[in-house]
Amino acid sequence: MFCLLSLQHYYQNKLKLAIIGQSQFGQEVYSSLRKQGHRVVGVFTVPDKDGKADPLAVVAEKDGTPVFKFPRWRVKGKPIPEVVEAYKAVGAELNVMPFCSQFIPMNIIDNPRHGSIIYHPSILPLHRGASAINWTLIQGDRKAGFTVFWADDGLDTGPILLQRECAVEPNDTVDTLYNRFLFPEGIKAMVESVQLIADGKAPRVPQTEEGASYEGIQKKSNSKVNLAQPAEAIHNWIRGHDKVPGAWTVIAYEGLKKNRGSVPTGQPLEIDGASQPGLVTNNGLVLYGTDGKALLVRSLQFEDGKMIHASKYFSSGDSASVELTDDEKKMEEEIRNIWKGILSNVLVIEDTTDFFKSGAASMDVVRLVEEVKQKCEGVQLQNEDVYMASTFQDFIQMFVRKLRGEDQEEELATKEVNNMTVKMPHQCFINGKFEDAENGKTYETINPTDGSVICKVSYASLGDVDRAVAAAKEAYDNGPWGRMNPRDRGSLLYKLADLMEEHQEELATIESIDSGAVYTLALKTHVGMSIQTFRYFAGWCDKIQGKTIPINQARPNRNLTFTRKEPLGVCAIVIPWNYPLMMLAWKSAACLAAGNTLVLKPAQVTPLTALKFAELSVKAGIPRGVVNILPGSGGMVGQRLSDHPDIRKLGFTGSTPIGKQIMKSCALSNLKKVSLELGGKSPLIIFSDCDMDKAVRMGMSSVYFNKGENCIAAGRLFVEESIHDEFISRVVEEIKKMKIGDPLDRSTDHGPQNHKAHLDKLLEYCDVGVKEGATLVCGGRQVDRQGYFMEPTLFTDVEDHMFLAKEESFGPIMVVSKFPDGDVDGVLRRANDTEYGLASGVFTRDINKAMYVSERLDAGTVFVNTYNKTDVASPFGGFKQSGFGKDLGEDALMEYLKTKAVTVEY
Repeated sequence: MFCLLSLQHYYQNKLKLAIIGQSQFGQEVYSSLRKQGHRVVGVFTVPDKDGKADPLAVVAEKDGTPVFKFPRWRVKGKPIPEVVEAYKAVGAELNVMPFCSQFIPMNIIDNPRHGSIIYHPSILPLHRGASAINWTLIQGDRKAGFTVFWADDGLDTGPILLQRECAVEPNDTVDTLYNRFLFPEGIKAMVESVQLIADGKAPRVPQTEEGASYEGIQKKSNSKVNLAQPAEAIHNWIRGHDKVPGAWTVIAYEGLKKNRGSVPTGQPLEIDGASQPGLVTNNGLVLYGTDGKALLVRSLQFEDGKMIHASKYFSSGDSASVELTDDEKKMEEEIRNIWKGILSNVLVIEDTTDFFKSGAASMDVVRLVEEVKQKCEGVQLQNEDVYMASTFQDFIQMFVRKLRGEDQEEELATKEVNNMTVKMPHQCFINGKFEDAENGKTYETINPTDGSVICKVSYASLGDVDRAVAAAKEAYDNGPWGRMNPRDRGSLLYKLADLMEEHQEELATIESIDSGAVYTLALKTHVGMSIQTFRYFAGWCDKIQGKTIPINQARPNRNLTFTRKEPLGVCAIVIPWNYPLMMLAWKSAACLAAGNTLVLKPAQVTPLTALKFAELSVKAGIPRGVVNILPGSGGMVGQRLSDHPDIRKLGFTGSTPIGKQIMKSCALSNLKKVSLELGGKSPLIIFSDCDMDKAVRMGMSSVYFNKGENCIAAGRLFVEESIHDEFISRVVEEIKKMKIGDPLDRSTDHGPQNHKAHLDKLLEYCDVGVKEGATLVCGGRQVDRQGYFMEPTLFTDVEDHMFLAKEESFGPIMVVSKFPDGDVDGVLRRANDTEYGLASGVFTRDINKAMYVSERLDAGTVFVNTYNKTDVASPFGGFKQSGFGKDLGEDALMEYLKTKAVTVEY
């Protein structure tokens, strides 16, 4: 009985509706009302245009709903009798008018029992009239919204039924405001309004005339932008116009940019009425208001209809056409069929067929973009691309370039070095494109071998950080990366590793000139291990899995509990300057394999291999927005990443003080997950029963590997007293054999320190050691040659209270202390007497002693009779103030995943 009453109540509160209107919005309102159980007895829409039916008519006809396509409802001010008769015959109880461009007579408006409701895209009584969204932006309103009101005989003056509002973002346009709020929320509001009427709960709130405004429709004749006013007013005028008619010459617009004192480089362009010439830059056309503030125009359309990116204004000629492969030709035919489906009035889609001249409208652009993206998953296509390539031939050329990753013409710094031409991107990499920093600011990256400038690099701003995070979030939430089959994701990472291997000599050369790494080491370790890391984690992509867990059953039912391993979302990665590419690989490979997207900040002094990596990621087919690289200040960019509410994980390698600040910021912002690989003072214990040759060789490597710029470098060597003097003597002999020089010279053992400030810090470190009474056996000075070279240094007689015994040098400085013969526990206490715990080592032939010591050393890694032996499959990370979390191995993958428990009762 209850079910029957409920069913009757359901139908009693539904209405017979007439939908009067058009467009995709009208179609969505129609479909949503039908899903809610209302009966649409008639759809009244506009006639077909160029043989194409309106979207509302297409869906209604498919449903079998009666559809009427009246060209007009009245003639000379009087209703057309046969039109009125056809309308009344459907017997509607309510007229719903989601978007209607026709004038509807009042005897139609008032005919249904409940009258008529209309959707209007402004917060009435503000902006009555036909261009309400435009004027919301033109007037600089801080709030936008819409109104559902009862139709009367005035112009948008009827009683209000429902209103919704939203904030206007600084760079909102008509399109973004409509797509973000007015369209989706408007559909819901229309459905809600109809249900309120059906339930007898719909209000009728009279409109006040206080604050009411009416603005006329915007036409080309009155859309010329006045450039003799402040930048914000110009900004509002441009963004407040649709593409048609558009503010004169401006088609697409990217918003207000504050001129922070750094003027972007570019070619001046005289503009009629402007307070000063515009600048055509790599990012677009910069315009200036009378207040000196700047705004950026992305696209321009000429009077003949041709649209270009504003940065190409002075470019001449078209780019050479690309020759299509067999697979691309198949795609071409599939896309031709998509065009044919949209342009149903065109018999044959030829190369010269123009999308817009064939009758396509803005909704057709959306349909084309979405259908092509669905057919060719992974290609990054935007509405603007269709306007830029409106003929079929141009569209195919543009599509293929995007598919191949050739659509961007990034600026590259080139250098003839190491018997090759290296090409180095030097701009921010955001959403799949290289572009200048928002404010045009740059800085110089220096070759430590001779102090020369390699190139100028973009200096990312806070706005660039926000755009990069937004791109990564969009790629994660809505892009193909999140929907991709894990095995396919692994294939892309394998392809990326292959490309890194293909470019390994170029990557190693860039690493050498940017960081000072010896080329042979850069090739084998910096680059070689990076390639191995990506291949290792590529193999993990389709092996990430949860568990099934037996739990107590909820009798008489049964339960199944299982866990899922899911990606975190947008991750930030901040890496140091000692292994620029390898640190990128250690963190990024695990992050991407887990299915996350990332924003990475390389060290300010070594950005170039990270940017080269970004270029290779495009060629590998990594979707746009998945990888973003921001060179610049750690204090600014790194801090913003720590604070950003849309980032769910931050991985950092660097100093302990900065790690503490990051952890605090991550906690205060949104409790984002953190992993930290921080400072170290790794002890290496050498017992008298060691293999002396090996101990000397590995002891040297433990300190001087990569010029001592090594996070796990042995910060303090403890040598058993009976072999101490022999060990020191042999180390000194080996130091004398080391060749200091150009890192690109294959015979060089020891290259320059990474940057001058670090060299100065190392020299100061040595001065402190001497003053405290440690014995400087050799080194301690800058090499007398151009560049930032330091002599390999050796200190002995270092006592536990000294600065050298406690603080990390991060340079080629061996610090040696002796310990009494046989005092195993004593040397262990001294080795563990540090706040750090990154790595450690022991040399002995006694396996029992080795196991005893390794068990008691308080460090994340213990090397026994070896040192610096890391592997992509072995977890790496520290204890205590050396941080927490792991790089490499399966453990690293877990740093970028979350565990979800699911319990099912059956």
